[in-house]
Amino acid sequence: MEKTKIAVLVSGGGTNLQALIDAQKRGDLGNGVISLVIASKPGVYALERAADNGIPSVVLPRKEYESITAYSRALADTMTAADIDLVVLAGFLTIFDEQVYEAFPNRILNVHPALIPSFCGKGFYGLHVHEAALEKGVKVSGATVHIVIPECDAGPIVLQKAVEVKQGDTPETLQKRIMEEAEWKILPEAVRLFCDGKITVENNKVYIGD
Repeated sequence: MEKTKIAVLVSGGGTNLQALIDAQKRGDLGNGVISLVIASKPGVYALERAADNGIPSVVLPRKEYESITAYSRALADTMTAADIDLVVLAGFLTIFDEQVYEAFPNRILNVHPALIPSFCGKGFYGLHVHEAALEKGVKVSGATVHIVIPECDAGPIVLQKAVEVKQGDTPETLQKRIMEEAEWKILPEAVRLFCDGKITVENNKVYIGD
């Protein structure tokens, strides 16, 4: 069976990329193989993680393109040329347009550090998500892996995992717990399900096969 080729898109340290690399080493990505890492800026630590593990990488700096349209075309072309089957956004903070969605329909996954539909959408990224959750006084938060569509954080939900919010939590401590207990577990699992052909999308809902 031909391997499912994965591109991981990053903008920073690459902790979720590392979770995927570790899962691949354990044999937990099923039929999937990380075959390309794309960074939106040079010098980010995620690129070192890729190099240390022999994964090819490409840097596509947003500022070198005159528009989102031009950037999106380059992004789609780069992944198409590499025969990518699945795109995983792992802290990728650069906006792209419908050219990428059209090239990879229902084949882009993102992990969001909250239980969608709570604390999601425009402006909810990084510590902002955890600040909002703590301000609201929620007792559980967590992470969601969803399929990416043009509307922000609105795509079909693949997996979710709840994480307890503790008294005295700061945005930083909550962020760390959600990463360790949820993101780093459900992202590799969602990728495995996709690569093993277990995911079907109907009416904006994900169905997981046996």
